[in-house]
Amino acid sequence: MSVKIRLRRMGKKRQPFYRLVVADSHTQRDGRFIDIIGTYNPLTQPAEVKIDEEKALEWLQKGAQPSQTAKKLLSQAGIIAKHANRDTEEAK
Repeated sequence: MSVKIRLRRMGKKRQPFYRLVVADSHTQRDGRFIDIIGTYNPLTQPAEVKIDEEKALEWLQKGAQPSQTAKKLLSQAGIIAKHANRDTEEAK
């Protein structure tokens, strides 16, 4: 099973709100998911991003692959860098 970290669209028409979820790569964009690891609201100034670092790092450690947008959000939060540091420390 290939697992992805991606955005799930919520909200009304013209008022998008996204959840950062962990889902099987074969499911639909707004279909079933395994875990919710954060939220993203692009309508606020500046855009509001809330991510549970522990869950995100856990899923990245397990091999979940983030989508392009999810990777951008995770890197802005500093989670991708922490994951890379954790990998280099474990390799030593």
